[in-house]
Amino acid sequence: MLTEDGKHLYVSDDEYHRLIEKLAIKVYRSGWQFDTILCLARGGMRPGDILSRILDKPLAIMSTSSYRAEAGTVQGFLDIAHYITTPNGEIAGRVLLVDDLADTGHTLNAVVQMLKSKYPRITELRTAVLWTKALSTFQTDYSVEFLASNPWIHQPFEYYDRLDPEALIAKGTL
Repeated sequence: MLTEDGKHLYVSDDEYHRLIEKLAIKVYRSGWQFDTILCLARGGMRPGDILSRILDKPLAIMSTSSYRAEAGTVQGFLDIAHYITTPNGEIAGRVLLVDDLADTGHTLNAVVQMLKSKYPRITELRTAVLWTKALSTFQTDYSVEFLASNPWIHQPFEYYDRLDPEALIAKGTL
């Protein structure tokens, strides 16, 4: 649900999963044949996992981080992992790079440039996200929603960013 002022987008679990399913259909209908899904952790892990299951492709993981301060609401220095975890040895062939969104485009651009320079066995690389903001400088190959007002996206699992084990115990989870 987008707030009236257009500054916040609140996404339910159901809507989040529908967006991932729509992304899977877009990729499938494109007819592009690829070998591996590479998701960017943390935001791309859930979409990457589900796409891997629906499209029946192996899932590789690369860790990136830029939103760490203020429970993940303030963008800082971009860290990109030096290694990719993949079930197939070194990542190669045609790769679908998955993240949750193209916000500024900085992360996707940096990762794509790094993959092209350090992984010459990748023969083709395409990108897929749930959301693309208008301010993004990166053009993805597949995206479900374009967000013209550049809202802050409140994803359903962000509840856990502010929760610790003591709070779970106090909540009576056990």
